[in-house]
Amino acid sequence: MKDSNFLKEMNARHVWHPMAHPGQSRAAPPTIVTGASGVTIRDVDGHEVIDGIGGLWNVNLGYSCDPIKDAMKQQLDVMPYYNIFKGATNDVVIELSVLLAEFFAPDGLERAFFTSGGGDSVETALRLARQYHKIRGDAGRTKFISLKKGYHGTHFGGASVNGNFLFRTSYEPLLPGCFHIPAPYTYRNPFDESDPERLADLCIAAFADEVQFQGASTIAAFIMEPVLGAGGVIVPHEKFMKGIREICADNGILFIADEVITGFGRTGHVTGSRGYGVQPDMMTTAKAITNGYFPFGAVMISGDMAETFEADASGVALIGHGYTYSGHPVGAAAAIACLGEITRQKVHENARARGDQIYAGLQKLKDKYDIIGDVRGGRGLMSAVELVSDRAARTPIDKDIAERVFEATYKAGAMVRLSGANLMMSPPLVLSATDVEKILSALDSGLSSV
Repeated sequence: MKDSNFLKEMNARHVWHPMAHPGQSRAAPPTIVTGASGVTIRDVDGHEVIDGIGGLWNVNLGYSCDPIKDAMKQQLDVMPYYNIFKGATNDVVIELSVLLAEFFAPDGLERAFFTSGGGDSVETALRLARQYHKIRGDAGRTKFISLKKGYHGTHFGGASVNGNFLFRTSYEPLLPGCFHIPAPYTYRNPFDESDPERLADLCIAAFADEVQFQGASTIAAFIMEPVLGAGGVIVPHEKFMKGIREICADNGILFIADEVITGFGRTGHVTGSRGYGVQPDMMTTAKAITNGYFPFGAVMISGDMAETFEADASGVALIGHGYTYSGHPVGAAAAIACLGEITRQKVHENARARGDQIYAGLQKLKDKYDIIGDVRGGRGLMSAVELVSDRAARTPIDKDIAERVFEATYKAGAMVRLSGANLMMSPPLVLSATDVEKILSALDSGLSSV
């Protein structure tokens, strides 16, 4: 193993990182993680910390889930790869499809289209939405509506429905026909409304207005995350998702639940949609489906939508879309084992309890530090603090100060995620109450440092 300085130099010279300026690695070398166990990670200098971001919202079962590792090893010995394009399939992905249909039955989802990850899943759902309407003779339904602050990956389709300029402006023009409505973000919104329920009503009304303005007959689908993750952990009021779903149903608009982050227990419910009492037409999944151990994803499709495709006699329903690694047998084996552990451990219940604990702890830190303008969470293990330089004016914190808080928190024992003025947390769903206290203690130290 080369020493720390050598690795940092080679990283700066040869690696471009997602979501970072290419020249940043030299001026501010990233943390080089060399080991992981349980809910902790260890860097090249031997510093061990609680992983407060769970890999990247995906290592729900921690880094020591042997059933998943064993399943992958066994599958590599039996059949390390085979495709599932027309005329071929593999036994492992068939077994997984049956388990997924059972797992998502309460969400009304019956079929699976397999992908390589979350961005692929979103791209697939957008394509299938347009195709669905063409099969039904509604070829004019091509538009998509989504939420400002929403995040749906970085493919051209996903970036087009993203609601954050950082993922859009450098790559425009993007997919035409994509429109956005205000997110139910109580801390910052165009209505200057801080009451979650009233804000939900206003955002639902904005969607209804946009549908009328665009013309329902031109809209293919609405896509949203049950809890907006990368946008800053924005938790909608209970009525919001259901209200949007009802407008979609009344106007023939498909409803896509992007659960790449929120699926498999993260929100304190088995799925985020289920927690709100909503059944989507499609659900995008990835990340925790293999616990992050293998790039894999699936778009789950409702029975009604599946019947439309499968009953088509015109040939329009031929799916001219797919990925080399769709239904990869090693990924499928990992997902089978992962589903078993998610169910056996009932991780959504621990996510709910530990999520309540960390949310309460963050509220106490807000009382202690004026630098915290807003605390968001309270729905499973997704939480964020938004840093400000002036709480009364809600002035965003200076970037350098936010980075100092982030670095000091890491030194004190917890990896969190810094995004703009937000410090976000999405730790493994198997962490203990003691682990939560360690994260909170590290944050306390980070905040006190400035």
